[in-house]
Amino acid sequence: METVYNVLFLCTGNSARSMMAEVLLDHWGKGRFKTYSAGSHPKGEVHPMTLELLRRLEFPVDQLRSKSWDEFAQPGAPVMDFVFTVCDQARNETCPIWPGQPLTAHWGVPDPVAVEGSEVERMLAFREAFRVLENRIKLFASLPFGQLDRLRIKQEIDKIGTAMPAGE
Repeated sequence: METVYNVLFLCTGNSARSMMAEVLLDHWGKGRFKTYSAGSHPKGEVHPMTLELLRRLEFPVDQLRSKSWDEFAQPGAPVMDFVFTVCDQARNETCPIWPGQPLTAHWGVPDPVAVEGSEVERMLAFREAFRVLENRIKLFASLPFGQLDRLRIKQEIDKIGTAMPAGE
């Protein structure tokens, strides 16, 4: 039986990028990953444009909820194998101590919520964040985990976080 890895995506608000990453890895991981997302200062709701984009692309959104990363540092929480920060602000915050010593990496993506302008311009920012995350997640999901030691996996996930997205 193949190992199922627990993966947590972190951002400050847990309303856009981390939510997209959770849904994307759930899709591209094809059952090899149990995905979660959380925020250091969760907004308490998924951003409406995140929901709109995911629905347009026919991804499930019913189970998404904005939550604190504290949920995953509590006794009885799932033990993570990987923890990824997807925003620069969360990267610079002091994270909880994660049980199980998961591998961590920073996969910073510009915040689409911060973009100002027309609705079209704002949605383009959400699409771009989605595209960057999808490219990185496809690379991550394709790693041959059973053939790599822990150090090599760490090197690969760090490299993925600096990979230029397709089309740039």
